[in-house]
Amino acid sequence: MLGYRVELTKDDNDTLLVTCPQLPMVVTYGETREDALRHAVDAIETAIASMIDDGEEIPIPSADDAKDGASVPLPLLTALKLQLYWSLREVGITRAELARRLGWHRESVDRLFRLDHHSRVDQLEAAFGALGKTVEVKLQNEAA
Repeated sequence: MLGYRVELTKDDNDTLLVTCPQLPMVVTYGETREDALRHAVDAIETAIASMIDDGEEIPIPSADDAKDGASVPLPLLTALKLQLYWSLREVGITRAELARRLGWHRESVDRLFRLDHHSRVDQLEAAFGALGKTVEVKLQNEAA
């Protein structure tokens, strides 16, 4: 599971303030813990989308962070797109070069990095392959 640790703080108006230490721009709230965590996912996705658009470094959550408070798991498609973003930066190529390697139009590659676009898994898999990566799926039982 790919997710970021959030901190929930009781606010003075009977809501829970949500912040994310690794993504300081994430600030939201909720009436209940469940509501706050749901809003946290939206706020984290918005922050990540903005950082991708701006070509910024996005911190990789560590497993230790998850043990140290509430961890908000990202939706699977968001996690895949974020992994693709990190992989592209790791390999050190541009989106234009990825488009060339795939034989796609640049716009098609750009959509792979848009969190609001429902990319197909086969497209993401092809992009990872062009970067010398494979995707592995692992199922886990939910924590009780």
